[in-house]
Amino acid sequence: MTMSADKFKLFSFSGKMKIMHLSWMAFFITFVVWFNAAPLVSVIADSLGLTTAQIKTLLILNVALTIPARIIIGMVTDKYGPRITYSALLAICSIPCFMFAVADSFEQLALARFLIGFIGAGFVIGIRMVSEWFPAKELGTAEGIYGGWGNFGSAAAAFTLPAVALAFGGPDGWRYAIGITGLMSLLFAFVYYFNVTDTPKGSTYFKPKKGGGLEVTSKSDLVLLIVMKVPMYATLALLGWKLSPAGVSMFTQDVTNLIYAGLVFVFLIDFYQTYQVNKHLFSVEVPEFERYEFKQVAVLNVLYFTTFGSELAVVSMLPLFFAETFALGMAQAGMVASSYAFMNLMSRPGGGWLSDRFGRKTTLLILTAGLAIGYLSVAQIDSSWSLPLAVVVVMACSFFVQGGEGAVFAAVPLIKRRLTGQIAGMTGAYGNVGAVFFLTVYSMVSTQTFFYVIAVSAVFGFITLFFMNEPKGHIAEVNEDGEVTLISVS
Repeated sequence: MTMSADKFKLFSFSGKMKIMHLSWMAFFITFVVWFNAAPLVSVIADSLGLTTAQIKTLLILNVALTIPARIIIGMVTDKYGPRITYSALLAICSIPCFMFAVADSFEQLALARFLIGFIGAGFVIGIRMVSEWFPAKELGTAEGIYGGWGNFGSAAAAFTLPAVALAFGGPDGWRYAIGITGLMSLLFAFVYYFNVTDTPKGSTYFKPKKGGGLEVTSKSDLVLLIVMKVPMYATLALLGWKLSPAGVSMFTQDVTNLIYAGLVFVFLIDFYQTYQVNKHLFSVEVPEFERYEFKQVAVLNVLYFTTFGSELAVVSMLPLFFAETFALGMAQAGMVASSYAFMNLMSRPGGGWLSDRFGRKTTLLILTAGLAIGYLSVAQIDSSWSLPLAVVVVMACSFFVQGGEGAVFAAVPLIKRRLTGQIAGMTGAYGNVGAVFFLTVYSMVSTQTFFYVIAVSAVFGFITLFFMNEPKGHIAEVNEDGEVTLISVS
């Protein structure tokens, strides 16, 4: 198995480093596009006369499609390779971006926003790409840089797009700002396609043996896989409920019931497909060297639910929290709150680097404990605190959140190489499940209780870590000719 053996030089732009840099740039652009409406929401609302309920609906629709999209894109990546998958995603998702830029009604905005959610799955593709190019001892750092620098696209959108809209001026300034992000996405699709390869020269790109569902290697793992699918469907049902008459009344009760029925139908198809892919488990044993433990994936799903789920939720509510607690203007509050997202540039690579140095499980235990303590501390913030102290506590908490994300994805590519896209897709989807869950909690309870709920979920994640095994030795992959390749994971 050849893998780029050249040194890890962060500012080099050749070999494996070129792949890492182009991949985080692709991810960065997907996040700029995915979050391009958030900083312009008040201007868009004024321009088209939207109500508060309609604005909230657009923000919900923005994340709705990302949960199934991450699962689908994980499968597509494993089958067709990251190069063509990322390029296609960037090009295709520029279309709803242009649709949003020229929309004249709430319905057009809503459809475009819903479709743009698909671009939020781009993250999964680069996880597989980076894992093909970097050896295990550097993988945490490389995936951390990919995730952290790419994730910064949402903060970059918040900083730059209002200025771009102002530069164009007039009531249509926001349309140009959104349109430019779509153009960036379309152009970078070609840059990526012509400048990367799926693997280093001489390496094999291992594909799943069967399509249509995640392969597992024991009957108990199959049960656990099906159990882990339920929260994803439940979350989509929850989104349906939020758009029903009980929520923001975008849909009638009849339409909502249709959505519920559709989700049950899709779950049954998914169940059947998963069984078809794994039915051989009931007749033959999987050879010992080809097995992997699905509980490893389940633990990482739970941890990403808490880390990335809480990050997405907290980023959405933090400006308002600072504005109300410390009587700041919205612009000031936004700048203070952006310190949380700013930490991504260092924290996520930091979590990956710590994993490379001190082991995956140890790092996750420490960061998850820090996460629980961090959110318990943030829950204590009130107007009696000084603003600088509140910012320091929030930034310290965000280090553990994003460091934890980096550590989760330092472990994901070491479970089963040919399934890395699907495993990353499921873990990534759990991050969105967490975001929807926490934001729903936020809409029903006090801010302090909201932070306590996240802290409790971190404690639960900490407990599940005792079921995880440190990746050791090698994972075996068999190519189409039956040759076995051993890939080092420690």
